[in-house]
Amino acid sequence: MKNIQHKETEFIALTPKNTRYKIKNLFTDSLKINHKKLDIQIFDDENGFTYLLYKNKKYHAEIIEKNQNKYIVLINGVSYTFTIETPFSYQRKKYLDKQKPKNKVEVVQAPMPGKIIDVLVEPGAEVKTGEAVIILEAMKMQNEIVSPVDGKIVKVYVRQNDIVNKDDLFLEIAR
Repeated sequence: MKNIQHKETEFIALTPKNTRYKIKNLFTDSLKINHKKLDIQIFDDENGFTYLLYKNKKYHAEIIEKNQNKYIVLINGVSYTFTIETPFSYQRKKYLDKQKPKNKVEVVQAPMPGKIIDVLVEPGAEVKTGEAVIILEAMKMQNEIVSPVDGKIVKVYVRQNDIVNKDDLFLEIAR
């Protein structure tokens, strides 16, 4: 019988602000983030809720949305958005980002149906990648919708208290 060794798997987690975290052994007990071994335990309680245990503190965790490799996770009521990339897909993403035209209009759409609690920007405002632009209430939770790019707000399609469906236009941002 052959001796089979477990190969370390590496992934890259990217935030909307392009903060990069190298993650090794994502599905094992020896999780490493940015070459640092972390003791994080994930477990469900008797009521079916998921928790993270890190540094003897318990954090309620829930995946709110998963679309291909993009995740929105709620940890202790705070929403985090990130993508998980393989080293190859990360290099491809970097290459494609460099190929994008610089003067382009990006649209921000509703990731889920809900109610607009607040519009944090107006036409002409400058925004940075990852900056909150809209607060959307969905499933009784408030979610920050963030700018995907640095740019200037061109048009806002929604107002406070509007009810939106998934993929409705929120705003346009000129890069």
